[in-house]
Amino acid sequence: MAVPYGRKSRSKSRMRRAANMRYIPKDSSLCSNCGEPKAAHHICGACGQYAGRQVIKVVEAE
Repeated sequence: MAVPYGRKSRSKSRMRRAANMRYIPKDSSLCSNCGEPKAAHHICGACGQYAGRQVIKVVEAE
């Protein structure tokens, strides 16, 4: 059975984990209707369309 040579400090443990805790940006794409950036597989917040069809009505602020 393997036995570690010694206790690892809190700093070393956290440095090892830091590679997996880094920020990974979400995938985004452009809306095919209005061209605004939107999250993939989500309704466009600017025009309210998803997959080429109108899903919600968007009220424009004046």
